[in-house]
Amino acid sequence: MSAEKRLAELELVLPSLGKPMGNYVPFRRVGPLLFLSGQGPRDEAGKLMVGKVGKEVSQEEAYIRARRVGLGLLSAVKLALGSLDKVDCVVKLLGMVNADPLFGDHPKVINGCSDLFVEVFGEAGKHARSAVGMGSLPGNISVEIEAIFAVKE
Repeated sequence: MSAEKRLAELELVLPSLGKPMGNYVPFRRVGPLLFLSGQGPRDEAGKLMVGKVGKEVSQEEAYIRARRVGLGLLSAVKLALGSLDKVDCVVKLLGMVNADPLFGDHPKVINGCSDLFVEVFGEAGKHARSAVGMGSLPGNISVEIEAIFAVKE
């Protein structure tokens, strides 16, 4: 099934892409690979969602925020390629969690994004991944995720 059709079936709306917080671009295509810069979670108004996971933000809320980041990453893919249907597969994610030192369920948080990609792309959404805890993230965002996609020739 088409990823675009699946997105519509799931009644998911892609958010507007936020502006970079520094001197970088939101994506870079190199041959058949599309590299996406890290993004943080944004609410419906586009405001960054902040807080330390395991302290101010629950694991369940952080999962939802990681899913929101996934939607933002899909927005970057669509902007770069014109259609999600040009994605061959999701290659890799790097998920970073702004976590309390005692929090240890980083993979469960990043599953929010991983689960979304499998829902949208099916088997092609399964990917290699790292999920790590950080002492802090830019602007105190609770989650940041970057991704690499393979593009259909």
